[in-house]
Amino acid sequence: MQQFLKDLHTSLQNVYSESEIHVLGMLILEKLTGFSRTRLLTDKEIILNETQRELSIHFLERLKKHEPIQYILGETEFCGLKFKVSPSVLIPRPETEELVEWVKPLPQSSLPLSRYVGTSLDFPHKGEENPPFGGWGGFLDIGTGSGCIAVALKKKFPSVNVTAMDISAEALALAKENAALNEVYIEFIQDDILHPAATNRKWDVIVSNPPYIPHAGKAEMVSGVLDFEPHLALFVPDDDPLLFYRRIADFALEHLTSQGRLYFEIHQSLGRQCCLLLESMGFHSVELRKDLSGNDRMISSIPPAKAGGN
Repeated sequence: MQQFLKDLHTSLQNVYSESEIHVLGMLILEKLTGFSRTRLLTDKEIILNETQRELSIHFLERLKKHEPIQYILGETEFCGLKFKVSPSVLIPRPETEELVEWVKPLPQSSLPLSRYVGTSLDFPHKGEENPPFGGWGGFLDIGTGSGCIAVALKKKFPSVNVTAMDISAEALALAKENAALNEVYIEFIQDDILHPAATNRKWDVIVSNPPYIPHAGKAEMVSGVLDFEPHLALFVPDDDPLLFYRRIADFALEHLTSQGRLYFEIHQSLGRQCCLLLESMGFHSVELRKDLSGNDRMISSIPPAKAGGN
């Protein structure tokens, strides 16, 4: 084990900082050995077997190419939960955890009981992929990717119906695995929010972390993101950076209940533009929040009364 850590430092010292190399080493060793970090730090006599050594060499070669450690290990943490990840989905970010923390359901006292599911419906009937959710209420996560937002919200509010939408079949397959991994049941929908299928469904909360990086921003991105994460989930046209916000807001006008809320994660440079867009479409109580780094990152708004009743 000690030899692996030395090799890791020698190979990556020109790529990562000392602290980053230490964290990477611990993450890899936790994955290879199944031991806790405490044991890895205190037991200096741990020896990797042949299979573990071969895997460590393979992981190291991938790290040299700037591949994100989350893709190498095939997993990450988000809101204290474990998630599988692959290059078909974005790696969940800490800023998105802040968005999840902000989202709240509507007060149950103001809603019909059918908006919520009891514990008896938290598990699907035999042979069913999804539980028998109703057509109204609950949360909708648009562009779910790995399912991190939807799963975290369902864990946080287990009595609330959660629906997750994505255009990518690969992403949805992984999101379903993550729902099962975290023992929650979520309704999954494959659809393109830019050209959504007709539906009369309405939700109390719509939340989305859509693509928001202009193609012109590629030059400023680190290779670990640009070369490995899915561009479909990252980029928007340079001449229409608000494309997804506008289309999702249009969808929300028709599919949010009158008491509902729309939540967005945004690019830090688009805060003012997104607020003006929502206000121009009739949304009110528009609130822009910063992330822990002090950047504009999240917006909440309420649809106009014409968006539909309960």
